[in-house]
Amino acid sequence: MNLFTALTAAWPATLDDAAILTDTGLHYTWRDLDRATAMVANLLTGLRLKGVAGRPPVVAAHVDKSVEALVLYLATLRAGFAFLPLNPAYRQTELDYFVNDACPSVLVCRSPDQDWVVPLAAQGRVAHLFTLNDDRTGSLLAHAAAQSDQHDTASVQADDLAAILYTSGTTGRSKGALLSHGNLLSNARTLLRQWDWRTDDVLVHALPIFHIHGLFVAGHCALLSGTPMRWLNKFDATGVMLQIEDTTAPRATVFMGVPTMYGRLLDTAYLTPNACAHMRLFVSGSAPLLTAAAEAFAQRSGHQILERYGMSETGMLCSNPCRPREGPRLPGSVGRPLPGVRLRIVDDQDAPCATGTVGHVQVLGPNVFSGYLGMPDKTREAFTPEGWFRTGDVGLLDAQGYVHLSGRAKDLIISGGFNVYPAEVESHLDKLPGVVESAVVGVPHPDFGEGVIAIVVAENNEALDEQALIQSLKDTIAGFKVPKRVFFTTDLPRNAMGKVQKNLLRQQHQETFA
Repeated sequence: MNLFTALTAAWPATLDDAAILTDTGLHYTWRDLDRATAMVANLLTGLRLKGVAGRPPVVAAHVDKSVEALVLYLATLRAGFAFLPLNPAYRQTELDYFVNDACPSVLVCRSPDQDWVVPLAAQGRVAHLFTLNDDRTGSLLAHAAAQSDQHDTASVQADDLAAILYTSGTTGRSKGALLSHGNLLSNARTLLRQWDWRTDDVLVHALPIFHIHGLFVAGHCALLSGTPMRWLNKFDATGVMLQIEDTTAPRATVFMGVPTMYGRLLDTAYLTPNACAHMRLFVSGSAPLLTAAAEAFAQRSGHQILERYGMSETGMLCSNPCRPREGPRLPGSVGRPLPGVRLRIVDDQDAPCATGTVGHVQVLGPNVFSGYLGMPDKTREAFTPEGWFRTGDVGLLDAQGYVHLSGRAKDLIISGGFNVYPAEVESHLDKLPGVVESAVVGVPHPDFGEGVIAIVVAENNEALDEQALIQSLKDTIAGFKVPKRVFFTTDLPRNAMGKVQKNLLRQQHQETFA
């Protein structure tokens, strides 16, 4: 079944109820979404796109968050094509890699970026380039306006490709995880049941929609249940609280965010039990939630945050209980494996570990992706011979079946809910004049969870300017990857094998943002 068909099955029969209410006062009905997705789908199918290597054509979106960007995603599904969301913070060198790797037939970008995207798209042999902005302008909408508002949804199989999400390993080279209609639908249906999604729920959607949390977890839950969303194009703590406090129907009941967002909500005077009295559920993910922050939020709001665990390759894997009868929500734990998800903790030889013993986390289930785009060797490495996916995380299962994560893929930094892969940042740093080598690590940060810092060895011990290096990186890579501080040293600590001991660097600089 086409994921789009499943998402729309629960929409109200009349289609005239409010589906999305924006913080700028715009209201979209379910009929608006149906007509808009039909028009964009007709535009895409009319281009007579061709897939590559047996895969459906890919539509890439390098745009800011907007309801129209969500429409583009839904229209891509409706047309039977595969969607590739890209962080709009990516710069030219980053986007060039994704275009050449995924070979999208269509690339949609912001109008101000068009000048530098056009030659990039031409070099990557992108057949069609459109623009889309968060103010409802751009060539995509202009062309779609001439299309019919009726469209027969494309017929696809459960294992057909629906989306490509790029993730990375410690090598720094991004890998495109191939997710099918069946992968995404099975996970969304499980979350609706596990989180007791109700017909009167209303989601405050303040997450970006270029990754799994905002697009697939939050978006799919609301769309698959036919419940409205209160929509913010950009996260703003005061704006979120105003949406939560608003007594105008439909009233907010659910909020999903990353730990950094919860930290910002704690900084507002609006966060009170009275303001949150109508809320049913607060969900946190994408990065570990500090126990102190969870406890402070519970005291200030009257609600205990539900923490869960997932990955781009798998969707959601674990969740703390939503229903009190199923057990407590444990701060510091990501809960139990979701129904249908098999999870095991193994040693270095893939042998099961005893309860309470730390080991490697491996998973199996209908939500798990099929492999990495164009990387058969990486795909083979990612799975055991029996088909278990090696998540790269380490943790343990306690006697109650709760999962406690104690580590993750080596060297990965999660800053503000975004993954930062040190090898990538180091590769750009090492190209700068005067830099011999560098090491990038994450250290505790009160707002972002982890702050990115760099330790640099300068050529001939010459004095380099910290801010100049930071500014050079800002011109090259996305802002969330850029180190917040750069420190200088004569050499980097290494072990007997010559490998940089990043654990020592983390210890040395752990008080940087204290």
